[in-house]
Amino acid sequence: MRSSTAPAARPDLSKPKPHVLLVQTQAENAGAQEITRLLGAGLTARGYRVSNLFFFRKSDSFDEPPNTFYCASSRPGNPLALLRMLWTLGRYIRTTRPDAVLTFQHFGNVIGGGVSRLVSRAPVVANQVSSALSMSWPVRAADIVMGSLGVFDCITLNSQDMQREYSRYPAAYRSRMIHVPHGFDDKSLALPKEAARGQFNLPHDRVLLGCAARLHPHKRLDAAIRLLPGEPSWHLALAGQGADEARLRQLADELKVSDRLHLVGEIPPWRMADFLACLDVFVFPTQAETFGLAAVEAANAGVPSVVSDLPVLREVLSFEGRPTALFVDASDPAKLSAAVSTILTDQALSDELRQNAKGLKSRYSVDAMVEEYIQILSRAI
Repeated sequence: MRSSTAPAARPDLSKPKPHVLLVQTQAENAGAQEITRLLGAGLTARGYRVSNLFFFRKSDSFDEPPNTFYCASSRPGNPLALLRMLWTLGRYIRTTRPDAVLTFQHFGNVIGGGVSRLVSRAPVVANQVSSALSMSWPVRAADIVMGSLGVFDCITLNSQDMQREYSRYPAAYRSRMIHVPHGFDDKSLALPKEAARGQFNLPHDRVLLGCAARLHPHKRLDAAIRLLPGEPSWHLALAGQGADEARLRQLADELKVSDRLHLVGEIPPWRMADFLACLDVFVFPTQAETFGLAAVEAANAGVPSVVSDLPVLREVLSFEGRPTALFVDASDPAKLSAAVSTILTDQALSDELRQNAKGLKSRYSVDAMVEEYIQILSRAI
């Protein structure tokens, strides 16, 4: 037992703070990139040295965090460009010598984690933020093998639903898993609705539905567009970019609702509160999610929300057992339309959902998420 007269131990101020490298696939303003931004800022505020590495830049409007490096200017289009990107990735990790590497999304995990192991002794923490639906079988097989063999020191999952999904994985893989819920920035409605709509050139006197998501088939945004023909007073605003844009525009043309579909493009995180302030209803007809960050942000911001009836969304969009959104089979057009109509006409229900959603901010605290990762890093480094 230490004597009461012994001097207290002093921290070694000469010891440099750990250097953490966050590895992502493409640079765009989407959910996974928002998590790395929040995590990087939180670690930096606690004294860690943080660098961000992206395989390539996908969006010109990407709001990049500090200390960001790109392995390529665009997605590699041929084997030579891919090899050049991998060489740059390995050289950067070898040169910067991080104390730990955190990888995100399935390609970030498989490629970033694999290359890191080849050129560095830094522990690798893989973050599973991709649904199984979005993984091809070769990538999923590689992930299982790498996780089972210990290429990843730790594997974080962002929801209990994902833990159930991964319960069929080998025991060696599961032994490295840990549940770390996402945190999120409070994007509460800051502007009056009319002023917010003016910023995005959206109609002032119409019912406005909206969604913030990548324009990807898995998000099933065509279901939201199909709501418009039956309700001539409704408009739809979509914030995001992606390969599905041409198909969505074509569908709107075929349904003769192009004048009521507003594609506002990708917007940076700091403008998301203004976009949410425009909306009467947030519509989230997604086909698969691992967390549903955009829906959580919208509900927390006070926007009444209609979302797909997925187990993971029922899990994350609740507080103390009370729902914060209206769940519906989004593949059924009639049910989806009826749910949106209910939200618009039932003020008591909308008020109840808003009240329940006030608890999401405490349930998904950014500080709590950052502290979980600090504990993981402390064990790994």
